[in-house]
Amino acid sequence: MDFLNQILRVPLDQLPYLLISLIIAFTVHEFAHAYFANKFGDPTARLQGRVTLNPVVHFDLLGVIFLLIAGFGWARPVPVNRDNFDRPRQMGIIVSAAGPLSNLLLGFLGTMIYTALSQFGMLNMISNEILFIAVHNFFGYFIILNFFLFLFNLVPLPPLDGYRLLEDIVPDHVRIKLKQVEHWSILIFLVILIVPPLRNITIEPLWDVAKLIYFQFANFFIILFGG
Repeated sequence: MDFLNQILRVPLDQLPYLLISLIIAFTVHEFAHAYFANKFGDPTARLQGRVTLNPVVHFDLLGVIFLLIAGFGWARPVPVNRDNFDRPRQMGIIVSAAGPLSNLLLGFLGTMIYTALSQFGMLNMISNEILFIAVHNFFGYFIILNFFLFLFNLVPLPPLDGYRLLEDIVPDHVRIKLKQVEHWSILIFLVILIVPPLRNITIEPLWDVAKLIYFQFANFFIILFGG
């Protein structure tokens, strides 16, 4: 137990809340990509059984292990063939944005539900202390994690969604240049993730921004619910 606590970036007793949050966040994220790609005429993901909310088909064990140990991870990427779209650029933007926006939506809904439970006194009605703590811990991880994934996936470096968005937004001549240096961009991204000082000034601050987003939404719902 002590050995696992030393390896994991999350305390062992908090691991279930993180894992449940990750499963939901990753599953909805990848489903959103697959759903819109299929809707716009690309059957690639559907033929691989990816237009589903079944977490098993989106799960990548190695990606989750890396997230728990190294602080970054991934689900199984959804295959998308933009050549099947009637309007590749416009539809490609929507498909790429669908994943991060799904995490933003989950964080928004989580904040709304958690704030409502708090404002209307429902949390105080939970007499079981263990259940009370579990509810607080789950919403804490679920909300902040989804806001973080929303921000993280918008980073314009491959293989993140932000890079695919950038590709579809910029002019063709810029897109060609991006393709020419894409392998270097991937290397830069990996270095940022692996080297702690670089990660501390680039990726880690996104957690603080995620918390700020939560506070803004929470304040909105407190006012909305008459707090």
